[in-house]
Amino acid sequence: MTAKRRPPAAPNDRELRLWRIGRALTLAFAAAVLVAGGIFYGLVVLLDFEQIDSTAELDARTLFDLVKLSFGVAAGAGALVALVVAYRRQRVDEAGAHREATRLHTERFSQAVDKLGSDSPAVRLGGVHALAGLADDAPTQDLRQTCVDVLCAYLQLPFTPDPGSDPAHQEEHHRYLALRKVRHTILRLIGDHYRRPRGTHRSWQGCDLDLTGVTIDGDLDFSEAVFSEGAVNFRGAVFSSGAVNFSRAVFRGGAVHFDDAVFSGGAVHFSGAAFPGGTVHFRGAAFSSGAVYFTGAAFSGGTVNFGDALLSGGTVHFSDAVFGDGTVNFSDAMFAGGTVHFRGAAFSGGTVHFRDAVFSGGAVHFNGAVFAGGAVNFRGVTGPAPHGLLAAVGTPVPATLVLASAWLPPVP
Repeated sequence: MTAKRRPPAAPNDRELRLWRIGRALTLAFAAAVLVAGGIFYGLVVLLDFEQIDSTAELDARTLFDLVKLSFGVAAGAGALVALVVAYRRQRVDEAGAHREATRLHTERFSQAVDKLGSDSPAVRLGGVHALAGLADDAPTQDLRQTCVDVLCAYLQLPFTPDPGSDPAHQEEHHRYLALRKVRHTILRLIGDHYRRPRGTHRSWQGCDLDLTGVTIDGDLDFSEAVFSEGAVNFRGAVFSSGAVNFSRAVFRGGAVHFDDAVFSGGAVHFSGAAFPGGTVHFRGAAFSSGAVYFTGAAFSGGTVNFGDALLSGGTVHFSDAVFGDGTVNFSDAMFAGGTVHFRGAAFSGGTVHFRDAVFSGGAVHFNGAVFAGGAVNFRGVTGPAPHGLLAAVGTPVPATLVLASAWLPPVP
């Protein structure tokens, strides 16, 4: 589920915040008098006029100066009134423009959603691009989020699986491919918009992204995307084929969930990804075939959780990954098959937990790993020591490293 958001502000909020014209003018006049008095007093002090001769006669020149001063004050007051009125008119015009932009957005939104419900895949594709354009041009973040929510909801809808290329089902097969194209277009557009710097036009960074249970059965490019704040949810997603690319992506702030996701085919790349903050969950994820790469990833802050994950097939690479500050958790994970590589990984800070993990099959490699700091905990682990782990640790065992008791040499 996406995080709760504040309800959208009413379109005329800015107009409602305007003071009444009488109050605004009164306060403006009072401010003007105070400023003028302050300036006059400052000039008197600066010029060192400590006394004014009360016996001086009021000549024509002085009278003329007073008249000019009176007209100047009147002109200034008039300008002040005009300024306040112009300001109020500008704010009202802005509120009206905001209401009009929201009305046009709503009309376009309804038309785009209608297209998504069409029987024609081509019309649905047009609706996808229309919604993406609306998200780009949305006058508020809440309206942008609504467009993103609809696109995500479309991906969550059930779809008829591929009937195959049997000539008897050719029409159904072609329709499946056409609708698959619509889903892949949404995923491509999401990746494109998350690569754009936050705050720039067409950037969706900071929006919630709910892809719970979606099936990703083709190439997906999230390389160099930035997931900052917001909630990104791939819970229960199935990565079944193709290449899914999160290379050099940045997971900073907020929460990203891959809980119970299934990596059952193709290749998923987190190579060079950076995890400098926030929380990324792979709890209960199943890595059953294909390949998942965290090669060179930097776990430098926040929390990355692989607790209860099942690594039963395929290959998972943490080679050359850097485990710095923060916490990486493999507690209760099951390494039951396939191959897991920690070759050349650097454990230099923070905390890495393998508590109660099970090494029951496959191959887990720590050859060339470097334990240079931080805390690494293998307490309660079941199964043989991973390949190269004891050689990488060396003797004596660093105080920050806790090994399973069965892996330690017997005490003479």
